Amino acid sequence: MSSSDPKTLPKPGPWPPAPDAPPVPPSSWAKRTGFRPKFSGETNASDSGQIQLPPRAIENENHRDLEAGRARPALPVANGEQPVSEKGPAVKDQSQTVKKRREADGANKGGSGAANGHTSTNGAAETGSVPQPQPQPQHPGRRPSRNEEVVDVLPQNVDDEGFVGRHSHMKYELRDTPGLVPIGLYGFQHYLSMLGSLILIPLVIVPAMGGSYEDTANVVSTVLFVSGVTTLLHSFFGSRLPLIQGPSFVYLAPALAIINSPEFQGLNGNNFKHIMKELQGAIIIASAFQTILGYSGLMSLFLRLINPVVVAPTIAAVGLSFYGYGFPLVGTCLEIGVMEILLVIIFSLYLRKISVLGHRIFLIYAVPLGLGITWAAAFLLTETGAYSYKGCDINVPASNIISEHCRKHVSRMKHCRVDTSHALKSSPWFRFPYPLQWGTPVFHWKMALVMCVASVIASVDSVGSYHASSLLVASRPPTPGVVSRGIGLEGLSSVLAGLWGTGTGSTTLTENVHTIAVTKMGSRRAVELGACALIVLSLVGKVGGFIASIPEVMVAALLCFMWAMLAALGLSNLRYSEAGSSRNIIIVGLSLFFSLSIPAYFQQYGITPNSNTSVPSYFQPFVVASHGPFRSKYGGVNYVMNTLLSLHMVIAFIVAVILDNTVPGSRQERGSYIWSESEAARREPAVVKDYELPFRVGRIFRWVKWVGL
Repeated sequence: MSSSDPKTLPKPGPWPPAPDAPPVPPSSWAKRTGFRPKFSGETNASDSGQIQLPPRAIENENHRDLEAGRARPALPVANGEQPVSEKGPAVKDQSQTVKKRREADGANKGGSGAANGHTSTNGAAETGSVPQPQPQPQHPGRRPSRNEEVVDVLPQNVDDEGFVGRHSHMKYELRDTPGLVPIGLYGFQHYLSMLGSLILIPLVIVPAMGGSYEDTANVVSTVLFVSGVTTLLHSFFGSRLPLIQGPSFVYLAPALAIINSPEFQGLNGNNFKHIMKELQGAIIIASAFQTILGYSGLMSLFLRLINPVVVAPTIAAVGLSFYGYGFPLVGTCLEIGVMEILLVIIFSLYLRKISVLGHRIFLIYAVPLGLGITWAAAFLLTETGAYSYKGCDINVPASNIISEHCRKHVSRMKHCRVDTSHALKSSPWFRFPYPLQWGTPVFHWKMALVMCVASVIASVDSVGSYHASSLLVASRPPTPGVVSRGIGLEGLSSVLAGLWGTGTGSTTLTENVHTIAVTKMGSRRAVELGACALIVLSLVGKVGGFIASIPEVMVAALLCFMWAMLAALGLSNLRYSEAGSSRNIIIVGLSLFFSLSIPAYFQQYGITPNSNTSVPSYFQPFVVASHGPFRSKYGGVNYVMNTLLSLHMVIAFIVAVILDNTVPGSRQERGSYIWSESEAARREPAVVKDYELPFRVGRIFRWVKWVGL
């Protein structure tokens, strides 16, 4: 048909033409949240953090339809402006409507990410939109009028980390069950990639408590058992997202502060069991507090205070707080520790794009590969006599060594040799971890209060993990009730960890999001099958003995990488906010700086050069309770205040939550987490299948309106 046909001519614009002005926000969810497409720091930022210009529109280029989940023809643009669309979606025929309903039920994987609505990168979805008439084609040279939307189509292609795109890059999504063999392989891969997060904390706290290699092996087996059980519970009755539960680094600093309390310094006999019972009591009380926080619905109210600008510095401070522990221990055997760090860096960065049978094995298995190669090299050096010195015996205590020659090399023999641990030989083949295996827990209110604050920080960490993982694998972000249910179950899981005696609470591991993005595996069935395998492995005592025999310097080298990753994962939450906003930059900067500076004041207050010589230098920051600036007549208050204000994550959280909730800023600038609304979620079959409790358990608790869907 000729272009002069009046039926195809565009409608004339307003006259006289309106002056150039910033585009008016859309009238949907974006108007309520303050979304401004032209100035969004999310739209023009790539996953690598580099700011990119908007791509030039190419004629006949296909863009992804965020509603239908398929490619659509590009709308004409002029002078580098954004594509133009009308307010309402186009009317679809009956077959397309049926297809859309199937997509909402999870049948069509391509469209499940935005079923029944337009989806933003922060998880907002527009529901209940009324079909509008088919929009008239726009003239290429005409500017959008003030009553039209200016839409930035969010990028659907992702880099190797996979943070922006949704669903299109995932091999298996939340409810996929491709078969026993693929699920088993992916589940094994998922847990193996998170090996460091599961096993490293017991290798730090048990020697700090004075435990033997056999004690370390038993605690490792207990951690594997509890992690498997709590992961199954969380997958069925918690948030129902594919998130592995385990000992979190959030609990490590409070645990070390309790371990190095003044009352435990002069203990004689079995220090390990005595201190472990104190930790168990503190964890049980803190877990009960977290359970009440979740199941009472208070977490739904607390969510209003938790935004990416709060989560980012808080979790980053957890990783940065252990800088005094990492490399000082690596320095005890530089050739082994530095080699392991370099190997992990090479595998995870320089070789990350190398695929074998479709799997990026170097990126996924960077930690176990680096550990295995370094351990093998250290074994060869030990067997060839590189760390054997004439007349020196590693089994002789350092205090009994008379020879000056042996005193000079005792540190290298202790830290570089791989045959100093007898955990593997002494471990039984079968051992069942049972509750109260270390004795009856001991309860002290001051230690319990410290752990209660740690449980709040762990809940903040889990909120960020729930939101980020749901954008990768689920049809919608969870409702506030589902988040509360997940936090409540994490509290119950930590109660189990306290009863069994793992030394720390059980919570969602922060590394889950990175692992899901890298492995492209979001099926909860794979995580459940891997949890069952973890329980079976925990019953084999030799497995715990093998892990407990990892040399200390290798543990420290892995922790350097894990803590750096934790800090980076925390800061990556800023991608949901306007990272270039001066408001957010100042808040995050102040939070991070004071999280390092204020604890340093408490840790250095009243220290004399030769004080606490019985405590290693890398544990000095955790003995602040004995010399902190709070010195009232109430010893318990002094202990709580000196300990809490010396924890980096606590200071970061306090500064960030106060500033972010008092300094004015729009919801988009703050990057406020947008959760699904309960009423809308219950009307969507896909969301119901994602988060509804199995075995019709949800019907029993339907009267509990503040928990669940």
